[in-house]
Amino acid sequence: MPDRESRIETIIKKNITEIIQFKLKDPHLGFCTITDVKVSKDHSYATVLVSFIMDKDKIRGIQLLRNAKGYIRTELAKTLDLRRCPEIRFVLDDGYEQEAKIDEALKRAKK
Repeated sequence: MPDRESRIETIIKKNITEIIQFKLKDPHLGFCTITDVKVSKDHSYATVLVSFIMDKDKIRGIQLLRNAKGYIRTELAKTLDLRRCPEIRFVLDDGYEQEAKIDEALKRAKK
């Protein structure tokens, strides 16, 4: 079962990335990266972690993705071979920022 879940997560990540890149034509959406997808046990919810390159794009970009989640889910349902397409939740991934802060703190402590 975990193999199936990881396969579904990988497929959803790939497909959502393609939908955002090629089908979602919003000039206000900055450069975003889907860093991870977590699917619930019953495959009814998918939490999509998104990171943005520019700090100023974060709030606006996550709002644009949340507003377009109906369209993204519809396009995703066309590509998935599941009985029911999961409900998508976009979450801002700030893991890279936290990692940079920890590295900076370690460098300061080392000196």
